[in-house]
Amino acid sequence: RDAADVLDDTAAVVDGSLGKPLEGLARRGYRLTLLGVDSKGRLDLDELRDAISDDTALVSIMYANNEVGNILPVFEAARICKERGVLFHTDAVQAAGKLPLDVNELPADLITISGHKLHAPKGIGALYIRRGTRIRPLVYGGHQEHGRRAGTENVPYIIGFGRACELAVAALDEERGRVRRLRDKLERGILDAVEVAEVNGDVSNRLPNTTNISFEYVEGESILLLLDREGICASSGSACTSGSLEPSHVLRAMGVPFTRVHGSVRFSLSRYTTEEEIDYTIQVVPRIIEKLLDISPYYKGDSVKAPSRGGK
Repeated sequence: RDAADVLDDTAAVVDGSLGKPLEGLARRGYRLTLLGVDSKGRLDLDELRDAISDDTALVSIMYANNEVGNILPVFEAARICKERGVLFHTDAVQAAGKLPLDVNELPADLITISGHKLHAPKGIGALYIRRGTRIRPLVYGGHQEHGRRAGTENVPYIIGFGRACELAVAALDEERGRVRRLRDKLERGILDAVEVAEVNGDVSNRLPNTTNISFEYVEGESILLLLDREGICASSGSACTSGSLEPSHVLRAMGVPFTRVHGSVRFSLSRYTTEEEIDYTIQVVPRIIEKLLDISPYYKGDSVKAPSRGGK
């Protein structure tokens, strides 16, 4: 059947850009199966195998989570789907430019990436469609993009996106190591100074640039406001939900306690992040948390200073 006729089996930690359209399909009568995750945000492939039924049309699993950075087992999931004759889609938006992405190695039928995650212009993305996969047009009208999306193409953005991909691939190995080192330094600096801080997600298998840290008993929105005053950009969830005061559905799916969910902050580094910026953030964050803990009705401690944890 057409890939547009989906009875989607996806994950509870899915990004809102995919989750909301799936909710719309469910309201129209399609069956939507959400796969759970454990306390580290890890997916159980046996649960995926059990969830696939004879009328499953599509499985969608993100390559890497946008909030905690977990790398999900998309290669194994794609092979399972291929064995069962089910189409497989992966949202590789977070992974592109940070992890290897080769369509000859990843047996996915559909892969989506977005330009702004790897320093291309905002408003440009790409959908990889494996040969033989049938889809309906996103927009009906002209013949553009092989009849799949009508409308005049944005050539400057397409060229910019392509060039950004070339630069990202050329610097992938070097930048991945450098950014990971800076991310780890940021985590160590914050965890050593802030007693109520804890990293969320699977720290052994995640993107090199992402860290999600919960500051228990503190409101995340207040942290962001004070960080912004100091010239530090962060978010309380994904970019799709950063304007919302709702607690992170990803952390809730992981079973993170209420007092930590509301105090979670995501720091995302890039190839342009400097050591000086990391040092500055390590200095600023503990002062902000100490200030907020002093006025928190939930916190009963005397200090945010923690004993040294000896690194990661």
